[in-house]
Amino acid sequence: MPLSHRSTLTQFLIEERRRFPGASGDFNSLILDAALACKAIARVVAFGELSGMLGNHGTDMNGNGGSVNVQGETQKKLDVLSNDVFIRRNEWSGLLGGMASEEMDGPYQIPAKYPRGKYLLVFDPLDGSSNIDVNMSVGSIFSILRAPQEMADSGRDAIEADFLQPGTQQVAAGYALYGPTTMLMLTVGNGVNGFTLDPNMGEFMLTHPQIRIPADTEEFAINASNSRFWEAPVKRYVDECLAGKTGARGKDFNMRWIASMVAEAHRILMRGGVFLYPRDTKDPTKPGRLRLLYEANPIGFIMEQAGGRASTGRQPVMAVQPASLHQRIGFVFGSKNEVERIERYHTEPAPRAIDNPLFAERSLFRD
Repeated sequence: MPLSHRSTLTQFLIEERRRFPGASGDFNSLILDAALACKAIARVVAFGELSGMLGNHGTDMNGNGGSVNVQGETQKKLDVLSNDVFIRRNEWSGLLGGMASEEMDGPYQIPAKYPRGKYLLVFDPLDGSSNIDVNMSVGSIFSILRAPQEMADSGRDAIEADFLQPGTQQVAAGYALYGPTTMLMLTVGNGVNGFTLDPNMGEFMLTHPQIRIPADTEEFAINASNSRFWEAPVKRYVDECLAGKTGARGKDFNMRWIASMVAEAHRILMRGGVFLYPRDTKDPTKPGRLRLLYEANPIGFIMEQAGGRASTGRQPVMAVQPASLHQRIGFVFGSKNEVERIERYHTEPAPRAIDNPLFAERSLFRD
């Protein structure tokens, strides 16, 4: 499609709004504010070391110390900056009743000098920030929810319970990828569309309309260093993939791992694949690594809207009722048939090994 015929994000949202004549336009404005925050973050990320924002936040001149967020993770300078950008770009509009972020302990209250609105914004301001110092792709993830009616009517402060909505209640979700180009992937519940930032115009342009994820794939992504902690169904799935053509699957698989979920999700949207960050036994106090509200729900919404599937391994991730603001969860998403296979492995009995020493791995024929 020639550049002159591409829609900007603003034009795209206007077209979407025309499907609902009674809509006020507030929803569009909120998405554009989130996109503006992503543009600002993209600009800082693009300058890399020149920005002076690499490294850990709160360290002294010798690199000692470092601030720790509510997740117990050392914050990067760009984590803190990105969080602040999201807040400042979205608090003033009168569209939000509150915000919640991976980097903040509790809900962010809209300052009294601004009006309060009927939506809630949750976000991971800089996903994959551990990669920022080595110039790997990172991104921002956001999700929009409706505020409870009584909260919207009264204008009261946001409380944690307001945000504890299952992913099925999301009205929009998106992520920005800060890579060789900056891209914004967005769903408003009517499929997934991809926009590329034109640095000359400063506009997100529609470049990937109505993205669909292939149902089948030959590519999977998992952190294999955790294999000793995996549950049996996950180990079975990965072992079958590694066995390739000679194994039960009868085909070869490629394995990928970037350690930036936004980058993993983007690759899967573009060409298919499956991502696994499952529940394991590494830390029994944590039922998973990724955050339900800030990561799993918005990415899950995007995947499902693109024809993929998103799961805990045992149930659809968006059906999970959140219990806390920073709840962690096991997460599997991507090509529909592969995710369904992983779910099936969690519910069906494991195949029985042949109990015969002649055919065991170490048998009468061993050295």
